[in-house]
Amino acid sequence: MVLFEIIAATLFVSMLSLLGAALFFLGKKSMETAMFLLVGFSTGAILGASFFDLLPESIETAGVQGALAAAFFGLIVAFVMEKMVHLHHHHHVDHEGEHTHPLGALMLVGGAMHSFFDGVAIAAGFLVGVPVGITTTVAVIFHELPHGIGNFSLLLYSGYEKKKALLFNFLTALCSMAGGLLFYFFAGEVKGLEAYALAFTAGTFIYIASADLFPELHKEKDAKSSTVQLACVLLGAGLIWLIASVLG
Repeated sequence: MVLFEIIAATLFVSMLSLLGAALFFLGKKSMETAMFLLVGFSTGAILGASFFDLLPESIETAGVQGALAAAFFGLIVAFVMEKMVHLHHHHHVDHEGEHTHPLGALMLVGGAMHSFFDGVAIAAGFLVGVPVGITTTVAVIFHELPHGIGNFSLLLYSGYEKKKALLFNFLTALCSMAGGLLFYFFAGEVKGLEAYALAFTAGTFIYIASADLFPELHKEKDAKSSTVQLACVLLGAGLIWLIASVLG
């Protein structure tokens, strides 16, 4: 039953890469509005999952010190991975600032690794229990929608045709299933591994929100729009809290 839940959740998340890319074909104004709302909502969702569900569940098994250490390690790993992408990004930009194909290939590798760890997080959640699995999946979903749009646009910018960009974006998203299955079959080898994986995921989520999403939100200077952003953040966090409370 747990294996089926992991496969279903990771497949569903992978399919969303197609929906995220489809939003790219909306009119420019519609896509900007969708991204504006999604970034705020996903910020709240992944922070809510981290603080209201993943860390508390991890602490129950791994203890405060173990859970926080795993979360810190997750944050550092996320920082190193992003730093590597930025360094290679810099090397693959020519004198006129045009991105070349190697950047698109690098994005695919980075996207595959990102999706793999999403799958690990989802599997760890379901191995702990269905409520944790669901909240983790919801958090991943709302994070992956804007992430998928960004990846798709970067592939197009790097010279890929639309059909190939859509296919490659979906294939990298499918790596979440690989991560979920591998974690499911090897988690039994290390006692309590699920708890540490949840805290690790919380650390990566906190990094993503702090380093990537909040800076995007701060680009908005209008008071009214900023209020809408804050509402989206609170709605995202509130949805996760509600799911965790009802199912838990």
